[in-house]
Amino acid sequence: MFERVVASCIEADLVGGTGFAVDASLIAADANKCRSTPGEKWSRDIDPATVERAVKDYLANLDDPAWGAASDVVPKFVAPADPAAQWTGALRDAAFFAYADNYLIDVKFGIIMDVEASRAIRQAEVGASQTMIERTEATFGLKPDWLAADTAYGSAPNLHFLVDEKDIAPHIPVIDKSARDDGTLSREAFIYDAERDCYVCPQGADLTTRGTIYSATIITPPGRLFSS
Repeated sequence: MFERVVASCIEADLVGGTGFAVDASLIAADANKCRSTPGEKWSRDIDPATVERAVKDYLANLDDPAWGAASDVVPKFVAPADPAAQWTGALRDAAFFAYADNYLIDVKFGIIMDVEASRAIRQAEVGASQTMIERTEATFGLKPDWLAADTAYGSAPNLHFLVDEKDIAPHIPVIDKSARDDGTLSREAFIYDAERDCYVCPQGADLTTRGTIYSATIITPPGRLFSS
């Protein structure tokens, strides 16, 4: 039904197909904090045959980039009856268990092109956005020229996906953690010597990089270079 509605909008010229936007809304989960388990005491070693549907769905999606594979960080609390629900304080209020409802929107008239549920963490929402972009292209043959989103989508891997893999111009603020206020060296303190392919720290030591080259002009060095 959803695909037919979107197809009708495309036929009615309500979809521009040039610019998309992506964002996520938090949906509270039906999970009780009082019955939760501390994250460090939770184990994924569960027999699927002995659990309820919500837990079976969780176990079946551990490798999905919008779910289990989104992050290996152990959450503070886990709801045994609904372990895919994420304990989050994203609203800067009392934390609660939630999911993220992700939307891919054509900006011409605000038509929703795709929807994808995910865990309520940034990495999962980014994974869901990539899934929606690829699914919209496969289903409707539409891929935008540009994508608008907030800083949560401005990680280097996601920008690499958009620019290098999908040829989509990102209108997204870049996540920049180069500056330090903890007494360690910031990124700008290091000078890259292109001829010798190494970084030089303020003390004059050479730091050979094993960073990731995203293009001919962008080299992302390992974070350890800036933490010592």
